[in-house]
Amino acid sequence: MTEQALETAAAHATQFLRGLAVRPVAARAGVEELRARLGGPLPDGPSDPAEVVAQLAKLADDGLVASAGPRFFGFVVGGSLPAALAADWLAAAWDQNAGLFALGPAAATVEDIAADWLLELLGLPEEATTGFVTGGLGANFSGLAAARNAVLAAAGWDVERDGLIGAPPVEVVVGAERHVTIDVALRYLGLGSDRVRVAPADGQGRMDAAALAETLAACQGPTIVCAQAGNVNTGAFDPLPAIVAAAHGQGAWVHVDGAFGLWAAASPALRRLVAGVEGADSVATDAHKWLNVPYDSGIVFVARAEAHRAAFAKTAAYFVPGQGAERDPDAYTPEASRRARGFPVWAALRSLGRAGVAQLVERCCGHARRFADLLGAADGVEILNEVVLNQVLVRFTDPGGDSDGRTREVIRRVQDGGTLWLGGTTWHGLAAMRISVSNWSTTTDDVDRSAAAILAAAREAR
Repeated sequence: MTEQALETAAAHATQFLRGLAVRPVAARAGVEELRARLGGPLPDGPSDPAEVVAQLAKLADDGLVASAGPRFFGFVVGGSLPAALAADWLAAAWDQNAGLFALGPAAATVEDIAADWLLELLGLPEEATTGFVTGGLGANFSGLAAARNAVLAAAGWDVERDGLIGAPPVEVVVGAERHVTIDVALRYLGLGSDRVRVAPADGQGRMDAAALAETLAACQGPTIVCAQAGNVNTGAFDPLPAIVAAAHGQGAWVHVDGAFGLWAAASPALRRLVAGVEGADSVATDAHKWLNVPYDSGIVFVARAEAHRAAFAKTAAYFVPGQGAERDPDAYTPEASRRARGFPVWAALRSLGRAGVAQLVERCCGHARRFADLLGAADGVEILNEVVLNQVLVRFTDPGGDSDGRTREVIRRVQDGGTLWLGGTTWHGLAAMRISVSNWSTTTDDVDRSAAAILAAAREAR
């Protein structure tokens, strides 16, 4: 039964992947249709596994977004490289618990190897510890958990043992254009999303380093500074060298949210954008963004191993602890039991190599610039940001004065059209179309087709 079910799944998955280039990018079925089709009473008895898989593939098909395909530009979502996807299938079949070395020696060892490759590829300190977590939020949470431990320990407080009640107040400084997951992580950690001190940002969303110095001067006691490598709207980078210097001068911990922007470090042509990140105390990123591995695959790097382990190390009488070179991955993540996320990361890195990762990042950035050139050359179209990475903000002007309305209408028409999918945002009070290019399979032809579809929608929305 298992073999037949797997063969059925492989056949349907292959059919889906082959059709990505031609199928509409947006889902075609809504919630009511999907619930009616997939729901109903739970069957009283068992069903043939292969038949269940075939039913799922058929009934869910038009409720799927082709985000794995070459013309999905909404959010910052990559596809899945062939080697990474296949390795993820193996990871599911092997069913290894990657929490303890004893439960999956190969899973734990592959994570160690992939971590070493990543540290070297991204220019981070070789002594940094690494945790493979769920995504960008999980990575930010993990880095900030280590930060909370370190700054309170420096103040003489063991937060893991004694909690936050009675602890010295922790000051957290963030940029005005930070990602929402920073605020959520602070909530999870009991540090509060509304207790932060906010450093202003410039017109592209970069933290003002001079203002940060003034903000830090007002901080009392344990302090964490949250910087950003890759603004979610513009792609802009905070001035990390100045931020790190100012923060460390005040004894503060520096955490960098590099969910997608950190991957610029893999490119010789773009590495300058992320200069200074090597001085950070913790860094978060998402492998399912620009490394193009399947969900879920966040990664946290922490320069201070003792703080990382103190935040997450676990023990129980029945655990079989690693010995010597053996490393228990659960000591560096919030989870104990979890899937073996290192296998697809290892496969992606092994299949691309150093040059392949750089080319993937550079190719996406080139596509973003092409989008900006093609759209910006048209009448009534404005490019709102400096296209420094893979993000493009587009606004459609309206002679009648309702440029917000026209921009949102263009976005709606593009989403309904099916050629591509992208999203909208509000940037400094202005409605804007947001184009994010992150997929390994996107070609110049995909960009040209997509730009043509956007301009056609803009003409219809006048």
